[in-house]
Amino acid sequence: MTTTLGDVLGALEAAYPPATAESWDAVGLVCGDRAEPVTRALFCVDPVESTVDEALEVGAQLLVAHHPLMLRGVTGVPADDPKGALVHRLIRAGVALYTAHTNADAANPGVSDALAHALGLTVTGPLTAAPARPLDALTTYVPVDRAERVLDALHAAGAGAVGDYRDAAWTVEGTGRFRPLTGADPAVGAVGRLERLPETRLDVVLDRRRRADVVRALRAAHPYEEVAFTLTEVAELPSDTGIGRVGELPAAEPLGAFARRVADALPATAWGVRAAGDPDRPIRRVAVCGGAGDSYLSAAARAGVDAYVTSDLRHHPAGEHLAAGGPALVDVAHWAGEWPWCGQAAGVVRTALGGTVEALVSTRRTDPWTVGATSRTGGSL
Repeated sequence: MTTTLGDVLGALEAAYPPATAESWDAVGLVCGDRAEPVTRALFCVDPVESTVDEALEVGAQLLVAHHPLMLRGVTGVPADDPKGALVHRLIRAGVALYTAHTNADAANPGVSDALAHALGLTVTGPLTAAPARPLDALTTYVPVDRAERVLDALHAAGAGAVGDYRDAAWTVEGTGRFRPLTGADPAVGAVGRLERLPETRLDVVLDRRRRADVVRALRAAHPYEEVAFTLTEVAELPSDTGIGRVGELPAAEPLGAFARRVADALPATAWGVRAAGDPDRPIRRVAVCGGAGDSYLSAAARAGVDAYVTSDLRHHPAGEHLAAGGPALVDVAHWAGEWPWCGQAAGVVRTALGGTVEALVSTRRTDPWTVGATSRTGGSL
């Protein structure tokens, strides 16, 4: 059976749902035909000339990148524009381009999980947890002999879906009572008379986005003229997804040794790895954030970690963070900190498609910094 681009994207989007991307982001299929066959895919951080070269050299029909090629809107892709030229090359060679960016950052597992795993951390949870999907709880009362019909209608409308379970509900039998007034047309009982009859109480949870559909289904399936129900918004709870991860090392080690651990775990760059803090500070509990993470410095401080590993830290925020007693900082090259995700995403495709697609990880270093130097004299003040 032929594996298509659509099959591969289905696997990737199940692992990294596009709906979880930030509103400003540009994720998904940039170019390519979902009906075309795919036998080989290449995974990279940056969709640049080097990785496009590599995709063509290895005979890939799909290039999967973490960073978007066109993060900001464009009105055209002319071949004499650097980004347009890449799109033209890919299309002419029959290579699709797909991006998973902030949706891959937030996923569980996602970019920061891959970084944490590379550093030997055991992940305990997100650094900044995304809220769980908003839920409602619906309670209604139905004559015993009609309970299954109403429950089936609620389930068909989306109620009772909890994680990997469907058709979930709680039921209990009791006695319902009501008195129809003048003008009513009761399905059971008579106007002016107090009625008592066996009823089943139904309790279901539902995604809040399905509220209107579920209530509509309830009213359509319920035998009563006036349907009694209670709809309650479930309090917002954190999920296991979100930006960054917190994890623990098997044993504490000095910051100097931990910085070396980070450097040894990630691909080499001209910039290398730099750390801020007491070199002898014991490091055991660690927060990581793949990509630019100085906006999460306060989250790392609140998490009570010993060190925070991320990229693109700036002078003033880093200094103020340390002055306030925050955790030690380890700054890595942006490309290097996100590169471990390529192997994770390639594994998603291998596992989901049973090896029908050869998933390769790019070996091209696309970190923009190409020269690193330190003073041979120590400088002067």
